[in-house]
Amino acid sequence: MPPSSLLEQHIAQAIAAANGWIGFDQFMQLALYQPGLGYYSGGLPKIGTMPEGGSDFVTAPEMSPLFGEVLAVQVAQALEHTGTHEVWEFGAGTGALAAQLLQALGERVTRYTIVDLSGDLRARQQERLAPWGDKVRWLDALPEQFEGVVVGNELLDAMPVQLLVRLDGVWHERGVGWTGSAFAWADKPTTLRPPVEVEGEHDYLTELHAQGEAFIHTLGAQLVRGAVLLIDYGFGESEYYHPQRAMGTVMCHRAHRADDNPLVGVGEKDITAHVNFTAMAVAAQDAGFEVLGYTSQGHFLVNCGLLSKMEQLPLAPRAMATKLMMEHEMGELFKVLLLTKGAPWPAVGFTHGDRTHRL
Repeated sequence: MPPSSLLEQHIAQAIAAANGWIGFDQFMQLALYQPGLGYYSGGLPKIGTMPEGGSDFVTAPEMSPLFGEVLAVQVAQALEHTGTHEVWEFGAGTGALAAQLLQALGERVTRYTIVDLSGDLRARQQERLAPWGDKVRWLDALPEQFEGVVVGNELLDAMPVQLLVRLDGVWHERGVGWTGSAFAWADKPTTLRPPVEVEGEHDYLTELHAQGEAFIHTLGAQLVRGAVLLIDYGFGESEYYHPQRAMGTVMCHRAHRADDNPLVGVGEKDITAHVNFTAMAVAAQDAGFEVLGYTSQGHFLVNCGLLSKMEQLPLAPRAMATKLMMEHEMGELFKVLLLTKGAPWPAVGFTHGDRTHRL
């Protein structure tokens, strides 16, 4: 029996045990992270530049090594201002970003720690990062207290979300049931609400990011000294809950194609949701962080010196690096949020185009 069928059986049993309904956040958690069966814990290639290799999507470090090289400028500044010497990367993918940061930072980093729930991706990371030997280590969970600079690239979008849907003016939590042969949407009236009022009476689907906010709170409780750098696709609150964004942001990725139905092909494709960066910034302030900056990936990379580095590249790799900052590619949809513990300092990545006031 293929893993996807075993996973479907496991989720169907969870639904039965919960009287026929589970929240979408629980469904997403099982679909992505169920040990040995979920998308991130199975053996699929997942990340790569072309679907011919079996991958489903590409991230910025695979597109161009300049991504990590330029990101290292901000990481180095954060290490200096916080007086720390360790980088912590969550969800390190293929290890491409770690390799780029290790190469660029050199002796400024004494240890590079990766926290990743995916066993097969960990194996790829270990192979790729072997040249750095014992400088790199892997952990399954955070220690009670730690210090350093935390990096998360496309981390928050893979965290399970709750779905809220307004139908005929009444808010429901959208969950998942099992028909006996397939998963199906099932809605329950709820007291949950979006953090801002969504104008209008039209039907409206959106997400809540409780798990992402909880992750920020955990970092706040356990990071004694350091900074947190988060890069992901998403929006501020006013744009996230805009009345015209009525279909939500949940998307699936398989073979470099996107679809909006997470209930089919379970375990065989990625499931993501755009990030509400206002929610993350508010959670960060509640957790004792200072918000140092929020801007688009394009502005951030240019501030950190991308253009001068691109000039040295041949045409083909220069074209790939351009995608990192162009508005119609990754430059505008992706945002960067920088947090720190302690007194604020002027962060180089937000010199121009900072949008913190728009959160």
